[in-house]
Formats: sequence, structure tokens, C-alpha cells
Amino acid sequence: MKHALVACLAAACVASACAVGAGGPEASTGAGCPSRGTEMPLEALFGTWEARIDGQKGVALVKLSQHPDYAGVRGTIARGGDGAAATVAQVAGDIDDEGMLSLDESLDGRAISGVWLGELQASSCGKEWNGIWRDAASDSTHPFVLNKIGNSGTDR
Repeated sequence: MKHALVACLAAACVASACAVGAGGPEASTGAGCPSRGTEMPLEALFGTWEARIDGQKGVALVKLSQHPDYAGVRGTIARGGDGAAATVAQVAGDIDDEGMLSLDESLDGRAISGVWLGELQASSCGKEWNGIWRDAASDSTHPFVLNKIGNSGTDR
């Protein structure tokens, strides 16, 4: 039931973003640029991303690389500054069969503390995902934007 709610909210957010965002499904993405998540190779997720989540202050940094155990990604998300001031969580996930980016987030490495479900923005050439982040503690949902800023997990 919760996954259906998250999927429904993500679809509504993506639909509204397409209606008011730059470009749209008909916008040209250029030669070789993926316009849907199903066209994007997993390796394109590797690197450093800026995450902005409505209701959270500042920008979080997400670093993704190849998951060692399956065809997906694994990495970290750091919120709230550098060093000791930052809160760091683990993330893991993939692009599902419908082309949606799906990430699970864990503060302790065992329990899921957040769930990300997003759609690739057609005009971004693989550099932007928009969707819904669900806080597992409060079951609240928040729109997010994930923008690629570096190509390796060690950037920035």
C-alpha cells in the first residue's frame, strides 16, 4: 500500500513538473542523450549528485558507484555540511523496468530510513531526476530534484 502511495505521488509530482518545467516530452534531447530512464545505462548514475529535497535545508551530496553484489548502485548521501557536522546515510538501488530511479536510504546500514522514486527529466540528457522522497520515520513525502555534478564517486 505504501509503495502504491509513493508511486502515485511520484507520478503526480512528475506530471506537474513536466507541465511547468522547461521542455517536456516533445523537447529535443540531442543525439545520444537518454530521454527516459529505460534508455540510460546504469554507469550514467555513477558519480556525484546534488540532491534538493523540499522541507530540508541546504543541498545534500549523493555519491553513487557500482553495487558489488548486483546490477545496481550503492553509495552515500551526506546532509548538513562537511566532516563531523554532516549526517551520512547509505543508499542503494537501480533503474527499474519502467525507467524509474529507485533508491533505498539507510542511516544505520540495516533499516530503511528513506525511499527515493524519481523519473529522468527528458531534456536533461541524463543529468536530472525529479520525484518523491519518503521519510520512513514520519511516512511524510517530499518532492526532490537530483542533479549530476561529477562523474566519479570521488568528485567534490
